[in-house]
Amino acid sequence: MKLNRSYILYILACLWLLISPLCTCNLWGQRFTVVIDAGHGGHDPGAIGKISKEKNINLNVALKLGNLIKKNCDDVKLVYTRTKDVFIPLDRRAEIANNAKADLFISIHTNALANNRTAKGASTWTLGLAKSDANLEVAKRENSVILYESDYQTRYAGFNPNSAESYIIFEFMQDKYMEQSVHLASLVQKQFRHTCSRIDRGVHQAGFLVLKASAMPSILVELGFISTPEEERYLNSENGMSTLAKGIYNAFLNYKREHELRLTGSSKTIIPTEQEETENDPVITQTDNDSENVVSTKELLAETKSRPIESKTTTRPIVSESATNDSEITFKVQILTSSKPLSKNDKQLKGLKGVDYYKEKGIYKYTYGASTDYNKVLRTRRTITPQFKDAFIIAFRNGEKMNINEAIAEYKKRRNK
Repeated sequence: MKLNRSYILYILACLWLLISPLCTCNLWGQRFTVVIDAGHGGHDPGAIGKISKEKNINLNVALKLGNLIKKNCDDVKLVYTRTKDVFIPLDRRAEIANNAKADLFISIHTNALANNRTAKGASTWTLGLAKSDANLEVAKRENSVILYESDYQTRYAGFNPNSAESYIIFEFMQDKYMEQSVHLASLVQKQFRHTCSRIDRGVHQAGFLVLKASAMPSILVELGFISTPEEERYLNSENGMSTLAKGIYNAFLNYKREHELRLTGSSKTIIPTEQEETENDPVITQTDNDSENVVSTKELLAETKSRPIESKTTTRPIVSESATNDSEITFKVQILTSSKPLSKNDKQLKGLKGVDYYKEKGIYKYTYGASTDYNKVLRTRRTITPQFKDAFIIAFRNGEKMNINEAIAEYKKRRNK
């Protein structure tokens, strides 16, 4: 009996030695997968400008983005929905991403306005109900791709891309990847502002069929307006395409690094030093009437935390340890987060004095400076950017954290009185 038991243990030990390297290899061999989708293609030209077609701009930028990832990220599996001028149905694009078990889906498009109207700037979109007629028009234009498919009514369950009624379905959708999608979109817009020096048209939401069917964090990028001659020339230039691809690539690196830190507590993803920025937030003046460009890059991220249809609704206020307890809005600069309390002399604070914190979902979030004057806090943020490059502004009222978008809007309204 002893011999049998010893023999069995010996066999099990040998099997473990044989199998464990394979298990380890499997564990560490998991690669981050990103799917890059160049919108339109083949007999679907997309928007048409004076000198070019959207399908070609999308493909050129998609390939440049892919080349950056391929060249610099050995641990990333790259998948394209198309690499040449061919037509790919919308549901097939999402199917490619789902079959690849992608961690991210990035769909690249170019915007346009009808009736010789002009506009400039880049925007990034996530799935949801369009909140304005303008947003709905963007979704209608992108979804009209299905009209090139002979059996679209069957494949898309009677969805009519030109009927506003069809888009009601997006009002009741619960997208469990919404928060990650909005965060990635905000990272892309941040890069468009700074790396690409583009006009920031913000993060928006609309009912895109290609995003609806993808089972991972997904965004749709509108690079610029092919209907504006100046923009069209930029979008077709080597510099324009390379710059836009680099902006999306930088945002991808930041997202990937955060993803790795969240899962394992460490990351091998290296963020290029040129991404250090000096201006992450707008200066608000009494004559600034363009509220969309001031707050839109963070509006959806804030909304996803309070939307009733989401499964992760915020049911309790996040209390600041020392926010002012009156009806005035107090702005602060958030500098870092920690899973445990930090001492006043902790090296992570880099010698900064007067640091405060609030707690959210068990995480300690540290802030610096406090004022009812947004511009004053903005200047404070800029002074500490060399030490805390990812610092950003948050707001409190009555000791509770509030939507930064609403806080800035109220501040502007008060200033303009």
